[in-house]
Amino acid sequence: MTIIVLFGPPGSGKGTQAQVLAQKFGFKHVSTGDLFRYNMKNNTPLGQEAKSYMDKGELVPDELTTKMLKDELQRNPDQKGFILDGYPRTTSQAKALDSLLEELLQSGVDITLALSVEDEILVERIKKRSLDSGRADDADENIIRNRIKEYYDKTAIVSEHYKAQNKWVDLEGVGEIDEITQVLSKEIEKVSSL
Repeated sequence: MTIIVLFGPPGSGKGTQAQVLAQKFGFKHVSTGDLFRYNMKNNTPLGQEAKSYMDKGELVPDELTTKMLKDELQRNPDQKGFILDGYPRTTSQAKALDSLLEELLQSGVDITLALSVEDEILVERIKKRSLDSGRADDADENIIRNRIKEYYDKTAIVSEHYKAQNKWVDLEGVGEIDEITQVLSKEIEKVSSL
């Protein structure tokens, strides 16, 4: 089973690329938001616990997010691979993911692919996206810039964890969707057992 982690700040295109790549390779795309929605919609014990934090405006603890991911991996034992989008976001989540994959698969993350995009391009992309999505947080430039800063402050630190394992690849996230997909695909093909 191939495990790919896709990184990038908000607006980098990682959600779009994760969907395209999952379809291309026959992998399952797993985003943290999808995990939360699935568990809350199905009123699972994990979903009820997550909702209790969210209702108070608190972040869902790392441990609970990791349990949801474990549950997702166990529900799909015959998958060829997974593309993780939005997880891990912190070094503690990355370490928890390492332990989880070792426990379930006796392996780890195969590669982490990070899309790099200049901040001004990110801001413009997200503002443009807000016209389609209607998301208020995508329309306010201060909120957008804060989300980008939050990514660099917290999530970008995770790169050190994967660089130490020689599993981190920085890639240009600007260009046509198809071009970026091709570049990402080449990296996946290097580590995939397809």
